[in-house]
Amino acid sequence: MNPVVHRTLVVQLRADGTGRCPVLAHLSYGADDPFAVTAVFGHDGHVLARWRLDRTMLADGLTGPVGVGDVRLRPVATGMWRELRMDFLGDARPDGSRHHAVVFAWAPAVAAFLRETHAVVAPGQEEVPVDTLLAQILSAG
Repeated sequence: MNPVVHRTLVVQLRADGTGRCPVLAHLSYGADDPFAVTAVFGHDGHVLARWRLDRTMLADGLTGPVGVGDVRLRPVATGMWRELRMDFLGDARPDGSRHHAVVFAWAPAVAAFLRETHAVVAPGQEEVPVDTLLAQILSAG
């Protein structure tokens, strides 16, 4: 049995040149892929984007800025309101710039989701079945 944790959050999306608009973020975590959290962002039944995030990076983003590539996370506080800001850089545009979307999630909700994942696989206890993975790769050829 591979325990799975799911959580759906209402988050705020800000795309290039727009204000914030609410979308759903479906977060999932499974013991069979212990390092990753899948985030699926949707609106009106349509998937807007799907990202695989590093679980440790997601946790670290709640306390300080992390990421230098396509995904960058950092905490944002406005008074007592705490958010996790997630910057996602997408495909290149014809002018050489890249698509850029920012998602703001309520930080305590993300922290609660992460606590649930830690109950499934504690931080530092993640294991990858390397022998099984290699056997699958070699048998595919």
